Amino acid sequence: MLGCAILSTLTVVVFPGVTRRVVDLARSGGNPSQLVPLAMLGLGTFFLDQILNAARIMLNNVFEQKVIFDLRSDLYSHIQRLPLGWFDNRATGDLMTRILEDVTAVERVLIDGIEQGVIAVLQIVVVLVMLAYYSPLMTLVALTPVPFLVAGALLYTTTARTRYKQQRAAASAMNSLLHDNLAGIRQIKTYVRETEEHRRFNDVSNRLREASLVIMRTWAVYNPSMNFFTNAGLALVLLFGGRAVVTHQMDLGTFTAVLLLVGFLYEPIRQLHSLNQLFQSGRAAGDRVFEIMDTPTETSDAATTPEDEPTGITGDVRFNNVGFAYDDERPVLKNITLHAAAGQTVALVGPTGAGKSTLVNLLTRFYEFDSGDLTIDGRPLKDIPRSHLRSAVGLVTQESFLFNGTVRENLRLGRPHATDDELLAAAEAANARGFIERMPNGLDQIVGERGVKLSVGEKQRVSIARALLKDPPILILDEATASVDTQTERAIQVALDRLMHGRTSFVIAHRLSTVRRADQILVMEHGRIIERGRHADLLAAGGLYAKLCESAFLDGEEPADDAIPVDRLSAAALVG
Repeated sequence: MLGCAILSTLTVVVFPGVTRRVVDLARSGGNPSQLVPLAMLGLGTFFLDQILNAARIMLNNVFEQKVIFDLRSDLYSHIQRLPLGWFDNRATGDLMTRILEDVTAVERVLIDGIEQGVIAVLQIVVVLVMLAYYSPLMTLVALTPVPFLVAGALLYTTTARTRYKQQRAAASAMNSLLHDNLAGIRQIKTYVRETEEHRRFNDVSNRLREASLVIMRTWAVYNPSMNFFTNAGLALVLLFGGRAVVTHQMDLGTFTAVLLLVGFLYEPIRQLHSLNQLFQSGRAAGDRVFEIMDTPTETSDAATTPEDEPTGITGDVRFNNVGFAYDDERPVLKNITLHAAAGQTVALVGPTGAGKSTLVNLLTRFYEFDSGDLTIDGRPLKDIPRSHLRSAVGLVTQESFLFNGTVRENLRLGRPHATDDELLAAAEAANARGFIERMPNGLDQIVGERGVKLSVGEKQRVSIARALLKDPPILILDEATASVDTQTERAIQVALDRLMHGRTSFVIAHRLSTVRRADQILVMEHGRIIERGRHADLLAAGGLYAKLCESAFLDGEEPADDAIPVDRLSAAALVG
């Protein structure tokens, strides 16, 4: 690409030389037959220049797309390896802006800026050499505006960073709000918030408009000013060169060639000023891209474990005085000690904010504990590669996330190469096969974004089938039946019983039916385990667990297991 650029730049000097020769022939009354070869030489030079430009553009486009692909791929790969806590303080719309828009701006600097900048500098050097050859005096005159051009460029550059950072931040804020509002369009319509949200969107969009106008106003002053100085240089060359011709210090042909060369000199200078604007925009975008790239990732063991690779984990879990805080001022878990033998079910109950979800998040190393010890099968948790650990853990949450694809694609997250028979067998075990087969396209049915085309209970059963396909030795159920009605819960509970069989299970409990069958129940409050034991023993102790259970009774009479929630002490006592 640079080779094409160099050759193309060298062709620039041909036409002024041809023009000089034609003018000299015209003045001296030379042979007219010489004009045709000269004209053909000029035309051939232009043709060669455009051929080289076409080759350069094609090479540049291929190079450009490869670079932007690699940069986006590296950025996305890096984002996937960042710790989960990093995402807690980042808006999805902001990340999308950085991946899609900011990467493109960086790429334009890396490819277009460098390529066009090199060509501009080459052309300036070649033209200056030719100018000096024709007339050293005219060369000095042509360079008169350079100090003013340099000063203007420095002034623009030193003040540009703030302007472009504000524009990129405003664009990111607008995209973040747009992403949130599109994801929450049901809530907006439900609460009749269309007018208010339109106003909010207009506010952030107006901030982007104002930030963009600041850049445009500055450019509206800077660019014409730089053009004025180059035009002033051209006028000076015309003045001094015309005087030299009149006083017979320079022939007309040389003066004509000098005028053309001066035009070729100022053209790349103007190009460099335009590239300066591109560079400033790219620098602001680059700060945002490389802010992510410079963020430390999880250790390199976070790569995906190949399917069927043995993890060597059976599921014996021990917490020994484990403590954790999201920040120094907010301890969430304090001196957590528990032992879950392989195959046991541990139920976690307690009021909102007790730390139940945080506890199981430590088990998957979504967050790293601050103190104490956590072991699986006697091995320190931090000695187990994340890929092996997470391959050994299945997770079913209250809000099951489904990707906008087919049922088959969502199920195969559990086992990528599972056959349709295996998918249907897992769906059967999860009580999901019936509704899957009733769909028009069966396993090929599109579930919509976040599974919007399925009911809550159907999404939950697909999630359970996915976990069954994964076949993990450790299972985490985080309020897995909290969002469904009693009848749907029964179907899900049967599927969960099959899923939990033979696995070490941690159940954040919402229903007493699940809690009472656990091998041990841990009652948490304010980040501590305040009670532990079996259902009957905890009831007899008369502590917090007994009070939670009593709040679920109606007239002192215990309803059927499937209908007893444990969380009616206050509006949502156990939703953690």
